[in-house]
Amino acid sequence: MRSRWESNPRKWFCRPSPKTARARDRTTILTYPALKNKAIFVTLNITMNKALKISLIILFVLLVSFAVFFLSGKIKPKKAGILIETIPSSTVFVNSVQVGKTPYSGAFGPGEIDLKLVPDASDKPLIVFETRLLLSSGIQTVVKREFGETIDLSGGEIVSFEKTGERSPSIAVVTDPDSAQISIDGKAYGFAPYKTSQISASAHQIAVSLNGYLERTVNVKAIPGYKLTLIVKLIKDVNKLEPTPTPAATPKPEVKIEILSTPNGFLRVRSAATTDSDEVARVNPKDTFVLIEESGDSKWYKIEYQTGQFGWISGQYAKKLN
Repeated sequence: MRSRWESNPRKWFCRPSPKTARARDRTTILTYPALKNKAIFVTLNITMNKALKISLIILFVLLVSFAVFFLSGKIKPKKAGILIETIPSSTVFVNSVQVGKTPYSGAFGPGEIDLKLVPDASDKPLIVFETRLLLSSGIQTVVKREFGETIDLSGGEIVSFEKTGERSPSIAVVTDPDSAQISIDGKAYGFAPYKTSQISASAHQIAVSLNGYLERTVNVKAIPGYKLTLIVKLIKDVNKLEPTPTPAATPKPEVKIEILSTPNGFLRVRSAATTDSDEVARVNPKDTFVLIEESGDSKWYKIEYQTGQFGWISGQYAKKLN
């Protein structure tokens, strides 16, 4: 007779005893919440790691973008501006290229440029203006010009800037003609060429004056870290121009005429250099007179035969005396 295990071995092998089942249930009840919490912790940890990675990527992208923007500003500097005003209006050429007419405002790369201003046609010929300028990044250079018929009657000013790296601003004033009086904000400081770094970073009024020339006043603004250079061309004051002295005429050496012998014993003095003209007087051989004028063909001489009385005699019967 078989045992119960032998008659149904699967049943006895798979089914735990009631005591074992109760112990397993208690274990499951005790361990399941712990496993659940651990799973939640792992999930949260993975989520936080992903968020951190995303944040780091975003921060990296922002840093790279800022660096590119900053470096692009350093590598590619700002444009330099130029403002040109003239009287009368003129055509503007930069580096031999026509760029417009005055009043003109434009932007170029920093550095040197060749500037040419050709005044518009007028009833008087005006002098063309040409110069070389140094343009600074982010700074506007100002050119003002008044055209005249001559250099002395032309004038204006150029206000330019040059980076120095110093914290305080500085100013340099150059004039044409030289040695003009320089006044800043109503106070006289010296004579051109003049420069100073003892000036505030603000707006100032610079007056340039010289005897015989029109005074010129320029409004400028000193900028920290830059040297402001002011070049002023003064215009002559036509009301104070001294008249050009007329050179004294060089006196001609006095030439005398001697009357020669004639068939008649006298020589007729006529009203014009021709035999057809009237006889106004007679002169005798050996008489001398001052030569006043000579005809174009040198055949007649004009003499003063009496005080205040003039007439012509034939050169055939007269000779010049040294």
